Amino acid sequence: MLKEKFLEYFKSERNCSPLTVVSYGTDLDEFEEFFQSLNEGITWETVDETVVREWIIYLLDDQKLENSSVNRKLSTLRSFFRYLLRIGIVEKDPMLRVVGPKKKKVLPVFVREKEMDELFDLLEGDKSYEGILNKTVILMLYLTGMRRAELLSLADRDIDFVNKQIKVTGKRDKQRIIPFGKELEDCLHEYMNARSEQFDRGFERLFIGKKGKPLTKGGVENIVKENLSKVTTQQKRSPHVLRHTFATAMLNNNADLVSIQKLLGHANLNTTQIYTHVSFEELKKTYQNAHPRS
Repeated sequence: MLKEKFLEYFKSERNCSPLTVVSYGTDLDEFEEFFQSLNEGITWETVDETVVREWIIYLLDDQKLENSSVNRKLSTLRSFFRYLLRIGIVEKDPMLRVVGPKKKKVLPVFVREKEMDELFDLLEGDKSYEGILNKTVILMLYLTGMRRAELLSLADRDIDFVNKQIKVTGKRDKQRIIPFGKELEDCLHEYMNARSEQFDRGFERLFIGKKGKPLTKGGVENIVKENLSKVTTQQKRSPHVLRHTFATAMLNNNADLVSIQKLLGHANLNTTQIYTHVSFEELKKTYQNAHPRS
């Protein structure tokens, strides 16, 4: 009955979705089955941190679950035992000193500089409106590191050709300035001229699709995915991959982390530091491939 009361509480008081309630119920059923298999005398009232830690080992070693899945199940137990503590069923929360497995760091996926050079050589030959649009979108993402949403929100007025800088509106409407060089300047001029010839009117957004409407999330996704597939076989080929590619290229060419942080619009330097791991992994690969005794 304790589980049922808890799930009903979560459903009615916390406005959880039906799927979340089912997931919580499954986690609790699995844990109860586990501790009863250890000792039939164990109850929810007598579960201690040792039992929980044994469950963690079981989930990781026997069930081969990912760290993230184990932590999600532990989150269910934490909510449940806080509930039992509040209604007076237990006197002590067994989860207080339980620490879940550390999340595995997933290194950002990026495209190598050589592959990007190959792609721009290919894109240079297509002088149709769609071809110029594709090249400009990819070059903008690659040379500025901006997010897809930031690119879609750009208007002509955000491009300052005199000072060669772009005003970008990021998360929580925070604005930052990103400089650009001659390559992107020339590409933008070419694109804006092609846009004027293609559509004889003004626009609220910088990037306009071939049908005359502002480019969409899916439109940017398709442009990047289709074109990156020409030079790489890696599975991830999203606009965010180009953001990672920008940051990795900057770091590999001796840019400092604080500068990269400002260009990317990261609130915390720790977020930017992940790219140092990427560069180190590349360095290890180079060493292993090049050194005769590696």
